[in-house]
Amino acid sequence: MELGRQRRARTRAKVIAAAFELFGEEQGLYSRIEDVSQRAGITRATFYEHFSGMAELREAVTYEVTHDFLTAVSHSIQALPDPRERISVAIRLYLDRVRKVSGWGRSMINLSANGIIFGAETFREAEQTVAHAIAAGQLSITDPALGRDAILGTTIAAISTMLREERGADYPEAVVAMILVGLGVPPGDAGEIARRPLPELVPLPPAQSI
Repeated sequence: MELGRQRRARTRAKVIAAAFELFGEEQGLYSRIEDVSQRAGITRATFYEHFSGMAELREAVTYEVTHDFLTAVSHSIQALPDPRERISVAIRLYLDRVRKVSGWGRSMINLSANGIIFGAETFREAEQTVAHAIAAGQLSITDPALGRDAILGTTIAAISTMLREERGADYPEAVVAMILVGLGVPPGDAGEIARRPLPELVPLPPAQSI
């Protein structure tokens, strides 16, 4: 029974890895069960032993792709006293990752196209961060969901732009400043916050790693 569980876990991981590769390609948005099965070296029947369809697979891949990175970002910004800077740093870290790992960026675009932008975890985290900034009196908007959508929608659009064309080194900061202004931060403050030194991702303690 234990060997069976291990074999099943390995096959599931193989399917998720194959899907991640496909979603990270130019035409990854149109990946089908047949494509994933072929890339993973399994049959269609085996695919259905692990996932009910592409929607469930997308959720699993999104979690695998975003969870560790989101956890590291959250760990890195939690000590920042200014909630506006927490928003700024989180966005810049995401855009910085796209510059370093373009396939990850394409996966975010393709996975977000037919599901929750950046996945459910990031979706909730973004709204909570905005809510904290509103509670601290740092934003003029009053609806955290509105702020969440402004952040995630603009960030995913910026990722798409970065993957299609060359942008200047300060493009992430310009994106952040625009988002902050949209959330009600005065332009001068928004520009200054967006250009504060970007902290490195804080390595997670082993117990917190997934």
